[in-house]
Amino acid sequence: MKSNNLQTIYVMWLREMKRFLRAKSRVISTLAMPFFFLVALGFGLKPSSSLPGMAQTKYLDFLVPGIIGMTMLFTSMFAGISVLWDKEFGFLKEILVAPVRRSVVVLGRIAGGITTALIQGILILIISLFMGFKILNPFGIILALLFMILIGIGFIGFGVAMASIMKDVQGFSSIMNLITFPIFLLSGALFPVTNLPNWLRPIILINPLTYGVDGLRASLIGFSQLSLFLDLAILLIFGLAMIILGSYLFSKTEV
Repeated sequence: MKSNNLQTIYVMWLREMKRFLRAKSRVISTLAMPFFFLVALGFGLKPSSSLPGMAQTKYLDFLVPGIIGMTMLFTSMFAGISVLWDKEFGFLKEILVAPVRRSVVVLGRIAGGITTALIQGILILIISLFMGFKILNPFGIILALLFMILIGIGFIGFGVAMASIMKDVQGFSSIMNLITFPIFLLSGALFPVTNLPNWLRPIILINPLTYGVDGLRASLIGFSQLSLFLDLAILLIFGLAMIILGSYLFSKTEV
């Protein structure tokens, strides 16, 4: 039984990877927006003394972890769209009648989604190095990868959950755009969260990406506005909750 579960996870992972590698236009379009933000904001704004505790730091160094978080967010959230494509083309029906637990299918999708999101996040990090971004501690890259994985797990689980209750690709895309941009803008990815009005603080603090971006900054440039332990704890809880929610809603999916 255990070997069947592992085989199912591998098959779902392999399918996501093949889909990712074949859709070159999807990869380019996903990287285009983060690259635009890096160029437009990273070079457009000079070193700013308004960054708390970072008076001598280039804005680009502050920005890059936020853009990596953005890449992980958008790639992960839209990974759920594969559920709707599978519904449309009949593949999901074949999966659901197979003698495997639906939660295992979800884990396979999450594994594939994390891999593709991680690839794109690493590509953005590499591009940023050529643009002048400096990593304070090379060993921090390992911790940064952990934060990227945790961001991916949580938001892929959320994307699968949303896709499980949606009926069409167009509706899913509209809802995801409506959700992802506020999450991104209110995460501190582009500016310190302390610069935002006090009445927005509760929204910022319940935003999981806030902790992901803060953890990435702590890992890569040694700057953090929150506790690193808190960042990890919140992302772990969020990821586990989204896996459970995604598995539950996917198990209720009808085709």
